[in-house]
Amino acid sequence: MKRIVLIDSNQTDLTLLWHLVRRIKGYEAANFTNPKDALEWCLENETELIIVNYMMPEMDGIAFITQLRQSPQNISVPVLMEISPEYTDVRQKAFELGVTDFINKPIDKTEFMVRVQNTLVLSSNQKKLTNQTAWLKDEVLKATEEIRNREQEVIFRLTKAAEYRDPETGGHIKRMAHYSRHIAMQLGLSAEEQNLLLEAAPMHDIGKVGIPDSILLKPGKLDHSEFEIMKEHAQFGFDILDGSESKLMQLGAEIALSHHEKYDGSGYPYGLKDEEISIYGRIVSVADVFDALTSERPYKKAWSVDDAIGFLRENSGTQFDRSCVYAFLMDMDEVLRIKQRFTDND
Repeated sequence: MKRIVLIDSNQTDLTLLWHLVRRIKGYEAANFTNPKDALEWCLENETELIIVNYMMPEMDGIAFITQLRQSPQNISVPVLMEISPEYTDVRQKAFELGVTDFINKPIDKTEFMVRVQNTLVLSSNQKKLTNQTAWLKDEVLKATEEIRNREQEVIFRLTKAAEYRDPETGGHIKRMAHYSRHIAMQLGLSAEEQNLLLEAAPMHDIGKVGIPDSILLKPGKLDHSEFEIMKEHAQFGFDILDGSESKLMQLGAEIALSHHEKYDGSGYPYGLKDEEISIYGRIVSVADVFDALTSERPYKKAWSVDDAIGFLRENSGTQFDRSCVYAFLMDMDEVLRIKQRFTDND
């Protein structure tokens, strides 16, 4: 049974209100002659409507409403105030405090019933609208999550396709992605940017699917002409991912194009330098190179962590952005945890 709270220090008036409320199907009244007791009850229980008299000892209707609206669960509960028509200033203040409507005193039974029932109908419709809005929001979140899951599946399949042709391992992709997020966190990027980078970084070398096997799988050092062809993978990766409305794909394209640029302008494909290079490209460059150096490949032995750190420091400000190198080295314990977590055998 739904409840309507009645607050009036005059027992006769309160009894009259109680009999009128009994006529409303589906509702029962909770009666209070003491507004402080009523306030305590309202803070602990749910109600559909509160009807309060303005003129009461100890706590008048204005004081009651002021304290009631401080409770989050009672911010939107409709409140009707019993008040004489001549209290114009009080009515204005009551409206400012959140009174829904007024019931004139002395009480007219017909007016009372109409105002109460109209208020209940409006409140019920408002709740339905609020519930519908919440439902729609939930549905949008579900749809967004579904789209995001599809994006992640596409990325997984793209990187899997690249792995079949690239001698680099899945462990490398996971490590450099987590290294990238680690750097982003140390640089103060938002949690959303960190997670987006974690998901986009694995696509950094997707363009290698366009590189001939004779070059991609060559065990030795590439000659000049071969290396010029290899460098095309940055543009290929951008072309594969560019044009999507997805933020994830857009970031993947940006990283694919920029992660081989160098801070001093000696990188490729466009010879960008300093902050001309995307911050995400600068981050991934550090993460990618560190993991490449510390990973064993058929054509090379793995460097020690200390030697790889030395390389990053030595090339800080030339090949790498100093701030990204500094951010990477700020918490080497986390770097080592990532390195141990994602091994090439997983």
